[in-house]
Amino acid sequence: MFEATTILGYKGDGKAVIGGDGQVTFGDTVLKGNATKIRTLYNGSILAGFAGSTADAFNLFDMFEAKLSEYKGDLFKSVIGFSKMWRKDKHLRQLEAMMIVLNKEHIFILSGTGDVVEPQDGKIAAIGSGGNYAISAARALDKHAELDPRTLVEESLQIAGELCIYTNTNIKILEL
Repeated sequence: MFEATTILGYKGDGKAVIGGDGQVTFGDTVLKGNATKIRTLYNGSILAGFAGSTADAFNLFDMFEAKLSEYKGDLFKSVIGFSKMWRKDKHLRQLEAMMIVLNKEHIFILSGTGDVVEPQDGKIAAIGSGGNYAISAARALDKHAELDPRTLVEESLQIAGELCIYTNTNIKILEL
């Protein structure tokens, strides 16, 4: 499990939303509290967020965006192509990062071992040290509250930030 972040993606109601906290830690020290760990890709049509080593994540974002260009923005084909590339390359397999990528149709978790996981419910995914807190809150809110997707993500990350010592409540959100 990667420490120092929480990323939550939600796909529903014709929207895609991703959010992340801003905390960066090194061991038991907070280095930064307002980092941005989410971004839009492929002309704003794909959302992505990372947990893990920052340098590794930026390399992965760049490589994934190249796959999106190669497959003309097709998220499903890009994820499969990226996974194959990640899994086959002995140097890439050493990268310590995970990603969530989504659009209005698909949501995936990509791991450092080249795994591609589509959430069982097809709409909520979380990574990072506070991921289990965030996904638990998101599932409960999705089931029992009438919240728009952006508010659901924001409230779930707020809860995770209040529980996980590697996550803060300086939340950033992007949506399609």
